Order: sequence, then structure tokens, then C-alpha cells
Amino acid sequence: MGIFTVSPEKEKALLEKMSQLGIREEDIREIFIRASGAGGQKVNKTSSCVQLIHLPTGISVKCQRERSQSLNRFLARRLLAERIERIQKGIKSQEKKRIEKLRRQKRRRSKRAKEKILQLKHRQSEKKGLREKITTPPEE
Repeated sequence: MGIFTVSPEKEKALLEKMSQLGIREEDIREIFIRASGAGGQKVNKTSSCVQLIHLPTGISVKCQRERSQSLNRFLARRLLAERIERIQKGIKSQEKKRIEKLRRQKRRRSKRAKEKILQLKHRQSEKKGLREKITTPPEE
């Protein structure tokens, strides 16, 4: 059995990816912190949250997704490798794209945009008004 409590294939894949990216274990500073959030007494007693700091780049990663410290160690390393790979390839992260999209969606509309929407609504109501049934006056 390896260092982490995951399948040997996953561990091997992670170690290969780290070596490809030039990440060495000696360059990583590992800190264990008490996790926050849901979990009750177990979370309050054990330091299952893992923080990794990659010394050459200064990138910091925290992982407290699982209750197991060893699994969090594995996940944190995987997260660190992904971040370093994105930086090396110069690709904007999916997470940042998602956050920017949300920000754009929540942003208040400009005065001009509001006026345009109101004009469209008025036009639509006029169209609907023209759809009314034509009633002929009663003949005498």
C-alpha cells in the first residue's frame, strides 16, 4: 500500500503528473489544520484539513473535502498539480470563468438597457392590444 488511502493506480497517476510538472515533495510544505463546517465533534477534535504550500511558486492549496486526513492529503496534491499545470499552460481556470459568468449575470443593468427592455415590453403590450376581438355595435 502507498502513502495515501487511494487505489495504487490513482496514486501512481498523481506521482507521475507531479514529476512531469516538476513538483517535488521537498518543495511542498504541508500543514494540518482543524477543518471547519459540518462534521460535529469529529471535525472539532481532529486536524483533517490539509494545507499545501508550493515553496518555489508560493501557491497555497487547502483541502477539507473528506473527513480522512490521508485522503485530503491526496486531493490537495492533485489540486496543487492542477493549479500549477494551468499556470504553466496559461489557461484560464474553469472556476474563474464560472465566477466571472455569475458576476456578469448578477450585475445591475445600465439605464439604457432598462429603457430598451421597457420599450420592448410596451411594444409587446401594443401587439397584444391589437389582438383583442373586434366587437360590432349592436344593430338597431
